[in-house]
Amino acid sequence: MALIHLYKELQPADPFDIRLPHALSTQERQLVTLFYQPLIGAEPISLYLTLWAEAEEMPKQQITHYYLMNVLGLPIGKVFEARIALEAIGLLRTWKKEDADQRSFLYELIRPLDADSFMKDPLLSMFLFSKIGEQAYRKLRQRFIPTARDAEFKDVSRAFIDVFKPVSTKIPDELQVDTNRKDTQQKVYPFYFDQFDFDLLQAGLSEQLVPASLLTFEVRESIAKLAFLYRLTALDMQKVVILALDDDLGISLERLRKAAADFYKLTVSKEPPKLARVSEPSSVEESGQKTKDQELQQYLETTPPVQVLRDINNGKEPLQTSVQLAESLIVQHGMPVGVVNALLEYVMLTTDMKLPKKYVETIADHWVRKNIQTAKEAMELARQEHDKYTTWKNKPQTPRKSNQSARGRSGNQREEKVPEWFYKRNEQQEENTSSTIDFEQERQKILEMLGKSDK
Repeated sequence: MALIHLYKELQPADPFDIRLPHALSTQERQLVTLFYQPLIGAEPISLYLTLWAEAEEMPKQQITHYYLMNVLGLPIGKVFEARIALEAIGLLRTWKKEDADQRSFLYELIRPLDADSFMKDPLLSMFLFSKIGEQAYRKLRQRFIPTARDAEFKDVSRAFIDVFKPVSTKIPDELQVDTNRKDTQQKVYPFYFDQFDFDLLQAGLSEQLVPASLLTFEVRESIAKLAFLYRLTALDMQKVVILALDDDLGISLERLRKAAADFYKLTVSKEPPKLARVSEPSSVEESGQKTKDQELQQYLETTPPVQVLRDINNGKEPLQTSVQLAESLIVQHGMPVGVVNALLEYVMLTTDMKLPKKYVETIADHWVRKNIQTAKEAMELARQEHDKYTTWKNKPQTPRKSNQSARGRSGNQREEKVPEWFYKRNEQQEENTSSTIDFEQERQKILEMLGKSDK
């Protein structure tokens, strides 16, 4: 999914609520930081902790995603990527409601797995091991998983049926839980184990040796996860299941994990498998060298408006009125961030670095009616309608100097698509300034941020 179509999924003006069905503890915060952060990165965890903090004292009115952009210092595309990473790892569930004129979201924070469950899960444990290495992995186990109890102690805890007995009280139907609902089952994290061919698996297993009753939900899910992790087929998993049988012809999850690991080492590789994120959405086409225009479009699509204002003005902090104007276009008028950035850039460069509110809102109204959704569309329309916009700008008053500036920018002189400020915006932060940009180096930085780099 390209970032240029992000408006179909999420926009800064979309409001949201947060559901925190249980209080999260300090221990769980440590688990989120030390177990989950190596897997999905710092930005998704920052989003999780921010939602957690907001959920503990939600305001009466809904807040918008523009608030998250400001708190996290991330463009809307990065907020969306952080959200789906949390969903995939099982820390967040997202609910969407669409009305005629607005859509809103409900974010439900999910409690992280305890350390023992996390490390018993074949996918999560191997993913974490591949990220942090054996030494750090061992330290986490020692820190969070207690050592076995002394052998002389015996568990004498009473079970529920030892203490309570059933009575004939009838629970009203409307108060009973629907046990057939899929979401009543505890979810560790979303995993589509139904994609595994269990029919083929069972077809090659003897019913006398491996009865179907042994393939419980937990065993089936573990089989599917192990097959996914080690890239084993259903025929391979037949051998793994047989290897996992104990003396009583039973199957434990631990023996299943060990059998899959042994089979992988014998038939595939002695090196443990690694997991990586699938290809991330990209804001522009990655095939071939980007043009200067594409570089500017990508920048406008992925940069917060306050940073654009800062860059255009040679690194100086923008006035609060300018920031508020940009926020109102995003939050109140629902304009995409890339479009707002293109509007700010166009107006400032055609009004001698000014942002006349009425002029900005006039163009914004035109772009909203034209349903402009991307920086590319906005830039193209601004060039096509430049003469019209110049007339709008000069309508209230026509200072001589302004007219000359407008003439100088009209006609063929608008051929220069990418303004000089765009390539000078980093000079305030770099000791060695250069007249050219190492696009390949910048591309590698972006790839590293998205987890795509080969390094």
